[in-house]
Amino acid sequence: MALKSLTRRIALGLAACALAAPAFAQAQEDQDKMTPMAIPAQPDAIDLGTGPLPGAKATESWHRQYGSRFARNVTMATLTPFLPDPAKASGAAIIVAPGGGFRTLSMDNEGYDVAKALAAKGIAAFVIKYRLNQTPADMAGFEKSMAEMFAGAARAPLPAANRAAMNLAPQLEDSKAAFRLIRSRAAQWHVDPDRIGMIGFSAGAMLTMATALSTDAKPAFVGNIYGPLGSMTVPADAPPMFAGIAADDPLFGNRDFKLIDDWRAAKRPVEFHLFEQGGHGFGMYPKKTTSTGWFDAFVRWLDMHGWLAPKGK
Repeated sequence: MALKSLTRRIALGLAACALAAPAFAQAQEDQDKMTPMAIPAQPDAIDLGTGPLPGAKATESWHRQYGSRFARNVTMATLTPFLPDPAKASGAAIIVAPGGGFRTLSMDNEGYDVAKALAAKGIAAFVIKYRLNQTPADMAGFEKSMAEMFAGAARAPLPAANRAAMNLAPQLEDSKAAFRLIRSRAAQWHVDPDRIGMIGFSAGAMLTMATALSTDAKPAFVGNIYGPLGSMTVPADAPPMFAGIAADDPLFGNRDFKLIDDWRAAKRPVEFHLFEQGGHGFGMYPKKTTSTGWFDAFVRWLDMHGWLAPKGK
């Protein structure tokens, strides 16, 4: 009887798995699909004062995908603070720039989730919702435009980083405004104005590198997470840089990484992590690949440079 009972339980279990598999596949498909949503309340977001995007016709909208929230057609730039427990605060700060091809922003995975994790380490973090290139207002048109953009990006030669930076006028204006705002409120937010860095993801990494080249923002350090790593002119006072990318990144993983050599040639501090797997856009998503460890490595790098402790300690 015991054997019959066990056999029956196994049969029922297999049947349940057979029924669950399509359901799981459907759930995964639903999660991967872009689903429109209402613009969430953002009570702590601060207007950066750079004005509306010139010539904008489409208005800001949000959607869900991969279990994360995305913003698009952003026409007014904002900065959202995530401040650490005063008992843990180091005085250092980081501006977090989400990616999305300058057409959308991965607000959770490459924005809020990163900022919350940094604040837990004693770093004041600020998510910048910078202005974006306009896309079709309807979801179908937007999806098509994104597919075309990423397909083209994977095939086309990438412009040198310093030339590409010239095409980011509105976004760079937003980034510089973010640095000015934080420095103007340094006392209020208990931030050292000389210890403000920036980290960006994909397009956000491109904006971060453009900001590092600017003469008036002066980040104390920068993080380039799965952004392009092509050659660029590195100034003598370039900030320390942390870079991470997966070798199987379909956009930038099969290109050269001469930016690392350029940073070293300029005798500026640089740390580079090439993960075997991880794809593009891994951000704070938990994955089985070693790319998930980028955040811990970044925190250790910050600690090595003394940014996790109050100045002078």
